[in-house]
Amino acid sequence: GGNGKSGGGKPRNSFALPGLLIIVALAIWGASGFYLVDQSERGVVLRFGEYQGIVEPGLQWNPPLIDDVRMVNVTRVRSVSQTQSMLTRDENIVEVEISAQYQVANPRDFVLNVRNPALSIENALDSALRHVVGGTDMIDILTSGREILGSSVASRLQAYLDAYGAGIRLQTINIESTSAPAPVIDAFDDVIRAREDRQRTINEGMAYANAIIPAAQGQAQRVVEQGQGYRESVVAEAQGQANRFNALLTEYRNAPEVMRERMYLDAIEEVFGSTPKVLLDVSENAPLMYLPLDQMRSNSGSDSSSTTDSSGDSSSDAIDPRVLESLRGSQSSSSSSSSNNPIRREGR
Repeated sequence: GGNGKSGGGKPRNSFALPGLLIIVALAIWGASGFYLVDQSERGVVLRFGEYQGIVEPGLQWNPPLIDDVRMVNVTRVRSVSQTQSMLTRDENIVEVEISAQYQVANPRDFVLNVRNPALSIENALDSALRHVVGGTDMIDILTSGREILGSSVASRLQAYLDAYGAGIRLQTINIESTSAPAPVIDAFDDVIRAREDRQRTINEGMAYANAIIPAAQGQAQRVVEQGQGYRESVVAEAQGQANRFNALLTEYRNAPEVMRERMYLDAIEEVFGSTPKVLLDVSENAPLMYLPLDQMRSNSGSDSSSTTDSSGDSSSDAIDPRVLESLRGSQSSSSSSSSNNPIRREGR
């Protein structure tokens, strides 16, 4: 009986050890399914190669050997750059150095649709760049068209990536440099400098025009205002002269003879006021004139003494003796008539 008990206990011990091993293995298997997803990552879960879902940051568990979790960093900015020689629209060759920065926008598409992300985006960037450069002239690529070139490449590259379903969002495109081939780079540098000089000259001309046009307009306005003022003054003076003439006409109609004599005397005064020589009409019917001969002689003497050529000046300023004799005779013979209607003229 004792042998039977001992023989029956051996099978129970042999089954306990494998069970324990299975439990330990299951525990290890279950524990190995725990993993931590970082805040900057997302996990793409594949079960036997089939997409199951996205796991968020934190402590997660998936059955080992059944599920495959691929971590994708969705915040890191990746970069790719290249330098290519390309043909432009005007059949010239340019060397373009370009770089692109991108992020993962859709982890599922990034894992399932893109086998080699870096190579895929390099090929897409090369295709977009060649398409845009091929539709642009060389001089624009080398000068002012670089910004337009970059934006055009960015929009076309993003369209390519969306068509691929790459799950990539393009951040920036930088045109690092554009240059002509080495054998002709000096000639193109001269062209670029000439274009810059042309633009600078245009800017200087526009600045000069903006400065000179307002000044010219102001000067023109001043000339117009001066002309208007002159016109008003001339019109006012003409109106005044017309009014004076009308007043003289009224007086002339009232006393024509007196008015003619007065106008004659005014004209003589205006003409002879600053003239040292006086010519008199000594005919019988000439009007009687009174002249201050003593004052005229003294003025004539002072004028002749102050001149360098005294002989020539004294002879030219002296009064003809016949004129003096005629004046003395006229004064003695016409004293009676002059007392009735004397007309006197005093020279200066």
